[in-house]
Amino acid sequence: MRQAMIISNPSSGKEEAQQYVSQVQEILESQQYEVVVNETAGEGDATNYCLSACKDGCDLVISIGGDGTLHETINGMMDQEHRPRLGVVPLGTVNDFARALNISLDPEEAIRQLRSEQIHKVDLGKINDRLFANVVAAGSLAEALFSVSSEEKSKLGSFAYLKEGLKDLMNTPAKPLTIEYDGQFWEGESPLFLAALTNSVGGFEKLSPEAAMDDGLIHCFVIRSMNVFNTVTLGTSLLFGNLKNHKDVDYFTAKEVHVRSTEAIRTNVDGEEGPSLPIQISVLPRHIEVIVPEEV
Repeated sequence: MRQAMIISNPSSGKEEAQQYVSQVQEILESQQYEVVVNETAGEGDATNYCLSACKDGCDLVISIGGDGTLHETINGMMDQEHRPRLGVVPLGTVNDFARALNISLDPEEAIRQLRSEQIHKVDLGKINDRLFANVVAAGSLAEALFSVSSEEKSKLGSFAYLKEGLKDLMNTPAKPLTIEYDGQFWEGESPLFLAALTNSVGGFEKLSPEAAMDDGLIHCFVIRSMNVFNTVTLGTSLLFGNLKNHKDVDYFTAKEVHVRSTEAIRTNVDGEEGPSLPIQISVLPRHIEVIVPEEV
């Protein structure tokens, strides 16, 4: 019999994860899976559970939670010879990975979509010694996101990030960055560097509309300056998918990126606090298989 593991974060989605576990288990058992259910209780639990699933030859892992739970889950696949197929039931505030794959943001519908036989091989990113699924941000916005409260996330969703980010960027000077990518260099001052794998970043599905989940590329944005005069135009460009064409933005794609600075700069990785600069980012093309909705 095939083996499946459910990794559930009981604190996700206003603590509604538990009620969905039995629904997912019922579907998997109807598909002749033997199911193990694991609930996370602390940082690193999802990674350890997924690592165990890899080592035990598990066929399928279902992540029930937000982008943070998903981030931990995929890190259990780091350097593993066997990587289970992945299913996602999004319960978080933003759910960029699900958005990019057209997985329903309604948990009930996302659970029904687990019956799909459609599989998509998707890229993952690697930052230093960690994997990521969506985005790496370095600079003022990355640091501002740490201060967004759970209450604000619940009320405002992705706009909580935008509100905090723009407020912080307008009051923080640009910092020196040196970016080396595929043998080329960018050097200057910037309040924000973004490296995205998906078209959806922070819930804004048009930040990088040309990014595909399997294109083998990191889509990078360097904002050269941000002030009271260009904040509105940058925000408009973000909402309408034209950010890369803004006069104060440099855009490039790469397969490997190194970022460093002479100042202390922290990063945000998939919505969570990441390592400080310097960082090395690379792409792992078509690295995992994900269950996606059937094409209509």
